[in-house]
Amino acid sequence: MLGIELTPEHPVDRIADLGVRAADAGFDTAFVSSHFFNRDPFVACDRLARATDIRVGPGVINPYETHPVTLASRVASLDEVSDGRAVYGVGPGDPSALRSLGLADDRGLRSVLEAFSVARNLWAGGTVDHDGTFRASGADLKFEPPQGADIPVYVGGEGPHMCRMAGKHADGLLFNGSHPDDLAWARDRIDEGAEDRPDERGEVVLAAYASVSVAEDADAARELAVRPVAFIAAGAAPPVLDRHGLDPDRAERIGEHLSAGDFSAAFAAVTPAMVDAFCMAGTPETVADRMAAVLDHADSLVVGSPLGPDLETAVELAGAAAREAGLRE
Repeated sequence: MLGIELTPEHPVDRIADLGVRAADAGFDTAFVSSHFFNRDPFVACDRLARATDIRVGPGVINPYETHPVTLASRVASLDEVSDGRAVYGVGPGDPSALRSLGLADDRGLRSVLEAFSVARNLWAGGTVDHDGTFRASGADLKFEPPQGADIPVYVGGEGPHMCRMAGKHADGLLFNGSHPDDLAWARDRIDEGAEDRPDERGEVVLAAYASVSVAEDADAARELAVRPVAFIAAGAAPPVLDRHGLDPDRAERIGEHLSAGDFSAAFAAVTPAMVDAFCMAGTPETVADRMAAVLDHADSLVVGSPLGPDLETAVELAGAAAREAGLRE
């Protein structure tokens, strides 16, 4: 898989145009990020499905803002309108955004696992009675998605338990990492989980969900990288911060600023070391080298936003960098 993350901070029509550009640049999957303050990801996914022939899906969406049975129905609907090209990226969600909704305490591994396990049951035509992190009684779908229970499920996460869970139960792990040290660590965790993986589930895919900012002007690319890095640093698990020698108190302050909507203060608190740890930022040559380094440990790559100062050009540059890194002929 060579995926791209498209962020619906832009109008949906522009998302569709970027999706067409991404398909032409060699990307085969588009994940649409999910935050309450942006446009609806499923609306954007529908438009992408109609404009391209690549796989599309939310990436990642959380099971707290919307009931997991409803999420399963929406993904199944997307699979229907895309003729079987839906993917389901589900995870514990951005803590700063969930904090704004009073949902930060609901984040957890069990809720993510239950959400996609129940979804698979529903997609296969089952009736669900569930009493766990959420409740459902006699829930079923009145239609069957083209892929049935085989809609690919990618867990978005970076903590050790979430990585192991994905290795055991999911089709893939979207690991929010741009540095080879992080991907090497994630490979070990996912392999630990895969030791108990049912044979019928097949191989699990480790995808580096890497923040990328690419431009011919390296300084401009790094300057733009500060925005996604703020969100990544704020949500990074303590072991991730420790691995890169980053200050957890500073990361916590960044999260507090984001929750309060003070984005300027959050971005100003991001350090160059955070950019190096959490983003592939720079020229196309630099980004290609960074991609190749993580692919020593990951199976595939999702190029995350912001992509670059000029978004349309950056999609093409990222595709070219991926080819240089060996992801496409």
